Amino acid sequence: MKEIVLDTETTGLSVKEGHRIVEIGCIELDNLIPTKKIFHCYLNPERKVSKSALEVHGHTDEFLATKQKFEEISDDFLKFIEGKKIVIHNAEFDIAHLNNELSLINKKKIQKENVIDTLDLARNKFPGSGNSLDALCKRFRVDNSRRVKHTAILDCELLSKVYINLLDQKEPIFEFKNDLVKTEKNLNITNTYSKKIIKLTKEEIENHKLFLKKNLKKNFF
Repeated sequence: MKEIVLDTETTGLSVKEGHRIVEIGCIELDNLIPTKKIFHCYLNPERKVSKSALEVHGHTDEFLATKQKFEEISDDFLKFIEGKKIVIHNAEFDIAHLNNELSLINKKKIQKENVIDTLDLARNKFPGSGNSLDALCKRFRVDNSRRVKHTAILDCELLSKVYINLLDQKEPIFEFKNDLVKTEKNLNITNTYSKKIIKLTKEEIENHKLFLKKNLKKNFF
């Protein structure tokens, strides 16, 4: 099953206040294993980045002014996520911004049933605990030391590792048949039954019966 781990950075928190997306990051997973296929871009939001958002991701107005607009990358983005479940931490935020961008260019919105929210998974698994991405990285011992600023593609990389742990799937499942064959070969293990079977004589059988009879009588009667 293929899934897309997705994250965005924006000019601010609220779509209602006209805030826009400045960065999109996506990493493809196939049965929870990264396929090395990624989608990543910075975007010209056609508006100023708020001071609070700048402190979070560090993308300046000058840096973003030279980037493509969402409309220019929308087809490639939609093709990348097509037919796959989308894994997002705090999905309500990212989907609201993505659907706002899609509606502005008259594109079909992303449906909620196609989205897996890892924040919901974390809240169900650890009720009452801190469930931010940083908190979950700490809980699962995922190294997030590079996360000085929030960047979409780095957050996707971290989230992909957190997601596996949230599913209690700490290691990918592989077929062990070949490994077993290699082990048997290295250890010279064969399937031939090699124990020596010794048959009792009639005298030994009779002596055993007498022994049992004598000891049973002694111990129980």
